[in-house]
Amino acid sequence: MNLLIYMMIFIGIIVMVTNIYRYVHFMRNMKDVLSASLNHDRFWKQSGLWLLVFFLFGYITIGLFSNPDLMMASVLFGGSFFVMIVLTLMFRLIDSVKENCLDVTEVLISIIENRDPNLNGHSRNVQNITMLFYKYLPKELKKGINPVSLEYAALMHDVGKLGIPEKVLNKPGKLDPDEWEIMRQHPKIGVKFLEPLHTFEHIMPWILYHHERIDGKGYYSIPNDQIPFPAKIIAVADTYSAITMKRAYKDPRSHEVAMQILFDVAGTQLDPELVKIFAKIPQSELAECVPQNIETMGEKLSK
Repeated sequence: MNLLIYMMIFIGIIVMVTNIYRYVHFMRNMKDVLSASLNHDRFWKQSGLWLLVFFLFGYITIGLFSNPDLMMASVLFGGSFFVMIVLTLMFRLIDSVKENCLDVTEVLISIIENRDPNLNGHSRNVQNITMLFYKYLPKELKKGINPVSLEYAALMHDVGKLGIPEKVLNKPGKLDPDEWEIMRQHPKIGVKFLEPLHTFEHIMPWILYHHERIDGKGYYSIPNDQIPFPAKIIAVADTYSAITMKRAYKDPRSHEVAMQILFDVAGTQLDPELVKIFAKIPQSELAECVPQNIETMGEKLSK
C-alpha cells in the first residue's frame, strides 16, 4: 500500500513538473500580434506560475516529510492531472481563437483584393510563400521571429493599396514618376490603417519596410542594417509572387525565370543569404502556395 501511495505522489510530481514546463513554454511564445494585449496581464501570468511552483513544492514536501495516506495521495494524483487538463483546454482554446482570427482576416483581405485584378490572391500567395520560407529558415535565423506575427504581416503587407487611387492601381502600362510616387506611399498608408490595432505595433515596421532594398535604394531609402529581418523575408516572397503572378499588364513567368531574377537582384534589392535559402525550396511546394482561385498562376508553376 505504501508503494502505491508513493508511486501516485511521484507520478503527480512528474505531471506537475510537466505542467510548469508547458506553462512557461506557452507564455514565452505568447508574443505574437494576437497575444500582445496579454502583456498587460503580467501579474496574473506570474501569479499562475508561482502557484504551480507552490503546488509542486507541496507535492515534494508531502512525499518526503509526511506520512500520506491513500486519500491524500489520490487527491494529489488527481489534482496534477486536473491541472494538466485545464492547461491543455486553455492552450487549445487560445490556438483555436488565433486560427479563427486569421481565417477572418484572410477572408477580409480576399474581399478587399477583389476590387483589383492585379491584387486578387497576391496577399494570400505572399502569406503562404512567407510561411513556407519560414519553415526552411535555419534555426538561428528564426530567433526573435514569431511565426503568427510574421504570417499576419505577410498577409497584410499590401493592405495600404486600399488607399491608392484605382486609376494608378489598375493602370495597364508603366506608371509615370508622379504615379510611382503615389504608389510608393502604400506601405505608409497600410501602417496608418493598422494604427488603431495596438497589438500590431511590433509588426508595423515589417509592413512599412517590405519594399526597402539592401543597397538602400528602396521606397524610403532605409539602409540595410535598419531593415527589419522579417521585412527582408517578406520582400523575397513578395518579389517571387509578383514575378510568377498574372497581372493585367503581363503574363505570369515561370519558376525558373523567377529564380534567375531573384539571384540577379540578390545583394542589391534582396538579401543574398535569404535568396540562397529560398532557392532550396522545392518548386512543387511553392506551387502549393498558390491560392486555389488563381488558376493561371497555378498552371504556370506546375509546368
